[in-house]
Amino acid sequence: MADLKVTQIRSSIGTKPKQRGTLRALGLGRIGKSNVLVDRAEVRGMIARVPHLVSVEEA
Repeated sequence: MADLKVTQIRSSIGTKPKQRGTLRALGLGRIGKSNVLVDRAEVRGMIARVPHLVSVEEA
């Protein structure tokens, strides 16, 4: 399986609590923090909830 490098590019201030929780579930918490995750449907779904806050690239 491929890996995805997810980086937070915008602040979660002013976002809805569900979106903040999704960022936490992705292992993010502040601007510039990155996490490498396995490319699975669950992870893709979480990324789809917060596309305006993160950038995604193949790792």
